[in-house]
Amino acid sequence: MYVIVVGCGRVGSRLAEFLAVEGHDVVIIDKEPRAFRRLGSTFNGLTVQGAGFDEDVLREAGVERADALAAVTDLDNTNMMIAEVARKIFNVPRVVARLYNPERERTYQKLALDYVCGTILVAEKILDKMVKGYVRHVSISMDTEIIEFKMGEAVDGRLVSEVEIPGEFKVVAVVREGLSNIPPQEFVLAAGDIVVGVVRRSASPKIEKLMG
Repeated sequence: MYVIVVGCGRVGSRLAEFLAVEGHDVVIIDKEPRAFRRLGSTFNGLTVQGAGFDEDVLREAGVERADALAAVTDLDNTNMMIAEVARKIFNVPRVVARLYNPERERTYQKLALDYVCGTILVAEKILDKMVKGYVRHVSISMDTEIIEFKMGEAVDGRLVSEVEIPGEFKVVAVVREGLSNIPPQEFVLAAGDIVVGVVRRSASPKIEKLMG
């Protein structure tokens, strides 16, 4: 994909590096030329100096052929402006904005922006680990999500087929001693295994019992 990242701070520079490593064509924009120093020596994309909401700057970055754009500055108003310009003027197919201040979430929602808030994600993960013992990774739909949790003594020696619940919970990966497995139905689980699975939210009470 041809991807434009606006904002070369800690988030933007890391995102640009990840995208470049995966083989995407990446252009990163920032109004401060010294911000590009955050990019590692292996970054092979392009840099453009300027304001990310400026149409001429976006054109210089190749927005008219971009497959995706990420607005990840530390200013919510700027991110909203960039996202709106990218979506409504240049019709970029995929636009994601960073939500820096959770108090602005309602505004992002009113604009129907696709966004990610690091503050909320971190808070949710800490809450999950402390209170529920598992971590929610991705919400697939309103009632389905991908979760990760550590298996307890209650499942030691049981087969994957014995802990799955048809239509409610499916094991997709097991991590043991740092090694990942895509387990067959006859895979034997052990206490301490890290399990990644797809679960319906309505089945959460049943899954919590598996963690025992």
